[in-house]
Amino acid sequence: MATAIGYVRVSTTSQGRSGLGLEAQRAAIARFAAAEGLDVTQVFEEIETGSGSDALDRRPQLATALKVARKAKAPVLVAKLDRLSRDVHFISGLMAHRVEFVVCDLGRQSDPFVLHLYAALAEKERNMISARTKAGLAAAKARKTKLGMSARSKSEIQEIADKGAQANKEAAVATAETMRKSIVAALDGRSLRAASEWLNDCRIASPGGGRWHAPSLLKAARRLGLR
Repeated sequence: MATAIGYVRVSTTSQGRSGLGLEAQRAAIARFAAAEGLDVTQVFEEIETGSGSDALDRRPQLATALKVARKAKAPVLVAKLDRLSRDVHFISGLMAHRVEFVVCDLGRQSDPFVLHLYAALAEKERNMISARTKAGLAAAKARKTKLGMSARSKSEIQEIADKGAQANKEAAVATAETMRKSIVAALDGRSLRAASEWLNDCRIASPGGGRWHAPSLLKAARRLGLR
């Protein structure tokens, strides 16, 4: 049986003390491993925020999980992508360690290129939620509205969250397929440099949201199995 390493994380000390979230993540990893025929030999647990450019430096358990997984040539399993981070640059940095990350919520078929897309969508969603929340609080303050708990039940809120997560997955898959088709069209009879210029002229952004260059296009093409 192939081995795997588990990683679970919560963001606050109070969550860590209560165990909220940690056991659910462990259970999700265990279910996935059983279905995939993987033996989880170790699970590393962390209580630390996932944001910031120095996030990996502040997350020694993740750093240790990377070392153990690399030595054992085993994948690192996480229940959800946000347990690693919602920051696309942080996810990109993790990919440089050449350790396979498997997000149980997405399935093992998700290659690094797709994980980048999911991370970009999660980052965008986080920014949009933050902006909407600030706007809503400002509007409520202007109306002198007393802030309090929503009248929605927990089940209704969870249902809305689940639908949002599913919509994000479908959007990411569609984005990945669109990106694949764009790269295939760009590389049709063109050099990497010419293909990069063609993508930029077509206003097709790179996975990181910026301009294409020959090295980044080659990297993306290799991830997609096109080179």
